[in-house]
Amino acid sequence: MEILCFNELESTQIYLLEELKKCSLTLPVAVMAKKQTKGIGSRENSWDGGEGNLFFSLAVSIDDLPEDLPLSSASIYFSYIMKNVLFEYVEDIWVKWPNDLYQNKSKIGGTITKKMDNILLCGIGINLQKNSNSFEALNLNVEPKVLLEKYLLALKKYPSWKQIFSQYRIEFGRTKEFFAHVDGEYKSLDKAILSEDGSLIIDNKRVYNIR
Repeated sequence: MEILCFNELESTQIYLLEELKKCSLTLPVAVMAKKQTKGIGSRENSWDGGEGNLFFSLAVSIDDLPEDLPLSSASIYFSYIMKNVLFEYVEDIWVKWPNDLYQNKSKIGGTITKKMDNILLCGIGINLQKNSNSFEALNLNVEPKVLLEKYLLALKKYPSWKQIFSQYRIEFGRTKEFFAHVDGEYKSLDKAILSEDGSLIIDNKRVYNIR
């Protein structure tokens, strides 16, 4: 996968999206920036930061993804693969449903996915050493590009959703300690039931969270 590197971008995902609309890039492709000033987070929040952190977005053909992957749970899929990469360096890394990367009880990163025609875009931001956003950092001394290359190598194997989900469901219990925004409400996940497709059953209602 080609990697385009920049010293600074407002948002790797916005840049990638705009270039794809111009048909100026060939899939698969990844875009990373040393500094991101207007990164996209969940619910229109931002994810910004300076050098030493990891900011990247990638675009792949949906046809290349595992056939059993529910696109509504793509954030879980991409997040969990990153979790496994980070686990080589730091302990107690886990994925909070549906797209947050945590170390112990502190959020250190997140994933955003977006579908455009037959293309899936995935953006990931992780506070490795320092941050200008409101979240914690891993204090991990590793070059962001090295981490991205390891992630892309792991992603290249495209493990099945079944493989990823079988691991993710084991740690899902940690998510139940938190709350989530569901249909504009802040709801406890204490009694949430995780379904095979990555959705949750909350108050007898199935909830999909496409991020």
